[in-house]
Amino acid sequence: MRICEVKPGEVEIQGFIENLRDKKSMQFVVIRDVSGKIQVTVIKEENPQIAEIFSHATLESTVKVRGKAVANEYVKLGGIEIIPDFVEITSRAEALPIGPESSIDQRLDYRWLDLRQDKNILTFQVQTAMTKALREFLLKNNFIEIHTPRLISAASESGSEVFEVKYFDRKAYLAQSPQFYKQMAMGSGFERVFDCGPVFRAEKSRTKKHTTEFTGFDLEFSYINDFDDVMKMEENMLTYMLNEVKESYGEKIKETFGVEVIVPKLPFPRMKLKDIYDELEARYGYKVDESEKIDLTTEAEQLCAKLAKDKFNHEFLFVTDFGPQKRAFYHMRKNGIPQGYDLIWKGIEITTGAQREHRYDILKAQAEEKGLKKDVEFYLEFFKYGMPPHGGFGVGVDRMTMVLLNLPSLKESMFIFRGPDRLTP
Repeated sequence: MRICEVKPGEVEIQGFIENLRDKKSMQFVVIRDVSGKIQVTVIKEENPQIAEIFSHATLESTVKVRGKAVANEYVKLGGIEIIPDFVEITSRAEALPIGPESSIDQRLDYRWLDLRQDKNILTFQVQTAMTKALREFLLKNNFIEIHTPRLISAASESGSEVFEVKYFDRKAYLAQSPQFYKQMAMGSGFERVFDCGPVFRAEKSRTKKHTTEFTGFDLEFSYINDFDDVMKMEENMLTYMLNEVKESYGEKIKETFGVEVIVPKLPFPRMKLKDIYDELEARYGYKVDESEKIDLTTEAEQLCAKLAKDKFNHEFLFVTDFGPQKRAFYHMRKNGIPQGYDLIWKGIEITTGAQREHRYDILKAQAEEKGLKKDVEFYLEFFKYGMPPHGGFGVGVDRMTMVLLNLPSLKESMFIFRGPDRLTP
């Protein structure tokens, strides 16, 4: 609990009233702020006016308290209690419309109240530490942070799954990713860039890992030899991040969520898609039709958690050699095989990364092959005047938070969730 000294011998605290026990001769009030909790102890006979104020207070009201901080070994909250000489109810709370028994959708209706829970505050403290560590790693490796536009004139990667908006006298779209502008930065000679910001997907999926708006953390860098350089960058970045999170919040995460934060060993295991299906069949009897083996099915993706653990004793698994039908047109191909990967963490895909096609004629042909021409004309311009070999990837901050803490869905790991059926609060 944050305690401010206002003058020698007197301190001030402010926060929510979490609990209030009103006994015959004493009151015990637990006050909470984002940093913790503290007990305020009122002896009614000595402070009848303060006792009267607390006797009419409601839970979750906010309060300002001044008084003395006194050590008391019998107080469970840090061995300190506040003996008040001034109390002010700064806002009075009505009875809360949700409780622990409420469903997630009911709680989302009152998300600002739901977020008051200790575990939810910890979730976003952890998420803050994650993004801080990702930034630190990239800045130490000479990356430049850019902020790409989210209003664009054409669909980011295809004509589907985009939100159309009115832009004065014409149509615009909300960006599916910062992909094209990251690559523009490569053509600008920035060499190494990253971008953290909102991403929009007009998908009607209602799975635990889908949302219509999320926070993406994307990077791109030049002068790579192949997409293995991209995988190395990601595995080093994530290892750095998890080490930082473990040091700052490992014990709290274990205590609150029952999750051990594991700092992975390098390098992360790598497997070709075909080999994964062979292993899944041999080990677990999982079979799919040959036509489905150009991509990971949802069940195969989930089984990768067990495969990575059983075969490599690892939480992560890089999957390579996908079919070109399931990869974006801007992925480089060699012998028809896209030079990219998915990264699976605990059975959930958190990244698609690749070496990009930087040669104008080939890129143009691959766009046309996918039925894209007009929509990507502006993008293809970036490649006419010299473009270094490059690659990159993107991770969803909310999805990584969900996976790290073993949360049931993105609804729990996002500050405000957006889905096909939810546009408020």
